[in-house]
Amino acid sequence: MRLVFFGTPADAVPALEALHAAGHEIPLVVTQPDRRRGRGTEATASPVKEAATALGLPVRTPEKSREVVDEVSASGAEVGVVVAFGQLLPEALLDAVPHGFVNVHFSLLPRWRGAAPVERAMLAGDTETGVCIMALEAGLDTGPVYARTACTIGSHETAGELRARLVGVGTDLLVATLPSVPPSTPVPHRGAPTYADKLTVEEFALDWNRSADELARLVRAGNPRPGAWTTDHGSRLKIWRARPLSAGIDAPPGTVFGHTRVASGDGALELVEVQPEGRRVMPANAWLAGRRTPDALLGP
Repeated sequence: MRLVFFGTPADAVPALEALHAAGHEIPLVVTQPDRRRGRGTEATASPVKEAATALGLPVRTPEKSREVVDEVSASGAEVGVVVAFGQLLPEALLDAVPHGFVNVHFSLLPRWRGAAPVERAMLAGDTETGVCIMALEAGLDTGPVYARTACTIGSHETAGELRARLVGVGTDLLVATLPSVPPSTPVPHRGAPTYADKLTVEEFALDWNRSADELARLVRAGNPRPGAWTTDHGSRLKIWRARPLSAGIDAPPGTVFGHTRVASGDGALELVEVQPEGRRVMPANAWLAGRRTPDALLGP
């Protein structure tokens, strides 16, 4: 099949490589422009641009996706594929290929439409999520679904670990589903939708009055971005890994006690990996060993 591919981050690279390996013709890859990433001062290519270049595929990096409507139309592609591109596609672009665009979405639609479905599922305490191959529409993840696969969310899994697993599942499902897209009819969503809003740093502040289970989910959902955090002696302390404990102590929430445990509103949170402000990630017991005023509360 001849197709155009839209994607940007590392999560989209396996799909691009798998489609190329499966023998699909890819006359055009569209990705976000080169930007500063991390702490570097120079603009760097997106992971998809680097992968496409290595495969010898033509790449375009428009500021707005509407800039490539004519190129997509002239590419001769039968279908478009979108994996974490980072922009909504206008109707003119969706209509530029005969069989439209399909999107790999990391949730069981209509639950968790939007930007952060993996993290929102985890924050909500969902025990199951999955991947959908959906027809792209102008609305936010409203298109009907060609195929879906459900996955259990591990009780200790971080958002990064879950996303990596879903990327693998989604890549396999995309490759298996794509050949049947032109003749098949996707199924409309059933049930009430929920929305996965973008993540903010502020919502990952640990309120020690909450239960240990809620705090542990916040830590898991914030790893690797943006990171759950509290404050220690006025400085920010990121919590990267932690375990909920049912037994707490008769002490104010935020009290550090025992072996790296913190009292919460219900139970306690055992810290495993932390990162003091301006320092590297370290085992929680190493942080505790050097902590001044060990009985000081964590929090604002």
